[in-house]
Amino acid sequence: MMYTGDLVRLREYRKDDLELAKDYVNKAEIKQYIEPGVPFLYTLHNEEQWYEQISPHNEAYNFAIEALDTHQYIGGCGVHNLDYKNGRVEIGVFIGDEAYLGKGYGTDAMKVLVKFIFEQMNIHKIKLEVYSFNQRAQKCYEKVGFKKEAVLKDEIFRNGQYHDIICMSMFKEEYFSKR
Repeated sequence: MMYTGDLVRLREYRKDDLELAKDYVNKAEIKQYIEPGVPFLYTLHNEEQWYEQISPHNEAYNFAIEALDTHQYIGGCGVHNLDYKNGRVEIGVFIGDEAYLGKGYGTDAMKVLVKFIFEQMNIHKIKLEVYSFNQRAQKCYEKVGFKKEAVLKDEIFRNGQYHDIICMSMFKEEYFSKR
């Protein structure tokens, strides 16, 4: 099953995505935004191990992001820390191909992911965290409808200094009231 927006399709990961996925997550400009710990390099073996364990029954949903115009795998997104009892999830997204950055592909992927969560999973609240130095992502999330909920001061050490983590959220009622 695929979920489609104006620019992207969220689809299952395929084995032939893994080499490109490894290349994307090892780029310094991508890694600084997605790896909270020490930014070590991933191997193809790491990606294959991750691929083998992904399953919608593992309380996480992972999607490859494919550009509709080229049918190329350009990044990924997912739902994790699924808490059905309290109706909340955390999400993450990345665009790994520079040719697609700043052109609305990430925003479109987020819109499709949010729609999937609220309309298919019946979740009450979506949460995410973004590093304070990732202005592009913050603007994307705000465009989709996320609001700042909290700031964790000096929470992440990156490139020789401490930075804040901004916690953002969106509620189902807000989503449906804006549709």
